[in-house]
Amino acid sequence: MAARPTWQGHLKLSLVTCPVALYTATSSSSHVSFHLINPETNNRIRMVPTDPDAGPVERSDLVKGYEVSKDEYVLFDDEDFEKVRLESTRTISIDQFVDKDDIDRLYWDDPFYVVPEKGVGAEAFAVIRDSMKAAGKIAIGCLVLRGRERQIALEVRGKGLVAYSLRPHDEVRDADDYFDDIPAVKADKDMVDIATRIIAQKEADFDPTQFKDRYDEALKEMIKAKQKGGKGLVEAPEPDDTNVVDLMAALRASLKGSAAGKPPAKKAAAKKPAGKKKAA
Repeated sequence: MAARPTWQGHLKLSLVTCPVALYTATSSSSHVSFHLINPETNNRIRMVPTDPDAGPVERSDLVKGYEVSKDEYVLFDDEDFEKVRLESTRTISIDQFVDKDDIDRLYWDDPFYVVPEKGVGAEAFAVIRDSMKAAGKIAIGCLVLRGRERQIALEVRGKGLVAYSLRPHDEVRDADDYFDDIPAVKADKDMVDIATRIIAQKEADFDPTQFKDRYDEALKEMIKAKQKGGKGLVEAPEPDDTNVVDLMAALRASLKGSAAGKPPAKKAAAKKPAGKKKAA
C-alpha cells in the first residue's frame, strides 16, 4: 500500500486480538494553497519569529504559553508536555456496541481505514468484522493518537472497518443556544404541499462525484490563465433573497420548472392479450 499508516497497533475484542493499521481516509492535497511572495523580488517570504522588544528570535528558544487573562500567560516547555503525555498502549480495545442512530452526527469526526496486517491476524480481524456485521452494531473504543486519547466509533465497510474519531461532548455546542430564537412560524399548508412536491421531483441518488469546490475550481482556472499570460475572473453571483410577498408564486414557478426539467417517464410496454386456452 502506497500510503503510510497513521497508526499501527492491535484491535481487541475480549480475548480476540489482531494487528491492524489505520490510514487517513480523506485527503486535502487537491486544495489550492499559496505562499507569500514579495512581488518586487519574486522571493518567497520567510516568517521570522519576532519579539516586539528584543527583535528576531530563534524558534527553538521559544516556549508555549496559555493565556489566563489579558497579557498574562502560564508557560509550558517540552518537559511539561512530557509529564502529561499519555502512554500509548497501541491497542484499540472495543468497550461497547451501540446502534448507529444512537450517535448524534455532530459527534462524528475524521475517518480512518482500519486494515489488518498481513499474516495470522487476518483471520482474527475477519472474526471481529463479521461478528459486528451480523450484530448490525457500531463498536466504541479508544486509542492514543498523536499523544492524545481519542474516542472512536468503528463500523464495517466492505472487507475492512472504518474508524471515526468522535468529538468530546464539551466540543459540541448546544443547538438550543442558536435555535431558541428562531420565531415560531406556522408554515402555510398549501405552500408546504407544493414544496413537498418540488422535493419529490428533485429526488436523486447520492453521488459525491458531482460535488465540486467552485472556488477551488475557479482558482485552478485562473492559475492556468496566469501561466499562459492571461487574466481570468470567474463570477459566482449569490441568489437573491426570497421575497416573502411572492413566496407562493416562487414555489409555483419552481414546481413548474422542476417538472419541465424532468425527463419524461418511460411508458410500460403494452402487454399482449392472453390467448384462449384450448378446450381439453
